[in-house]
Amino acid sequence: MDTPPVQPASEMGRRERRKRAMRNRLLEVARERFAAQGVEATRVQEICERVDIAEKTFFNYFPSKRHLMRELANEGVGELIQDIETVRKQTTSTAERIRLFFDQVVENMEQAGPMQREVLTEMVHVAHEGGAEHDQARRLHEGFSRLIADGLEEGDLTEAHPPETLTDMLMGAFYVLMFNWANLDRYPLRDNAQAAARFLADSLTR
Repeated sequence: MDTPPVQPASEMGRRERRKRAMRNRLLEVARERFAAQGVEATRVQEICERVDIAEKTFFNYFPSKRHLMRELANEGVGELIQDIETVRKQTTSTAERIRLFFDQVVENMEQAGPMQREVLTEMVHVAHEGGAEHDQARRLHEGFSRLIADGLEEGDLTEAHPPETLTDMLMGAFYVLMFNWANLDRYPLRDNAQAAARFLADSLTR
């Protein structure tokens, strides 16, 4: 039996780069269309037309639009963790870091536009459908717990409660803000985010 020819590593590398570039382009266009007109109104055919590929090529990268949404959800968690890491680097109190984090979350949501509400809700749905919520929750929990650990090490957070409780309070406040903003019309996100940051500062700090 003939042995199939072995492709040079350079050719395999180029192919992988092209595949990665196409995958990123699909995500980029999908993100733009979801933000502009919502998830439900955006069809796979429209994404393919804007990228200039056949629909069957799309399905080589994502089995469905839901799988693409799952990828965007993972990206969103990564961006949140990056926001946490950014405020951790600030030379200031933990209360101020928490305020800066919530301010950044508000900025992100306001810049994304009104359709981001539907995108956020849809991301939560597909994460639960795909069973990925445990990994996403774990990653976020670890990010918030590092912020709490910094404050305990610096001595400006209360030791009256376990670190896990402080982390749960911080993470819970974030989840409540996001849930309410995604589901309640005219929800005053900025005002409530600032109020949540003040409440956490009063509750968590010495």
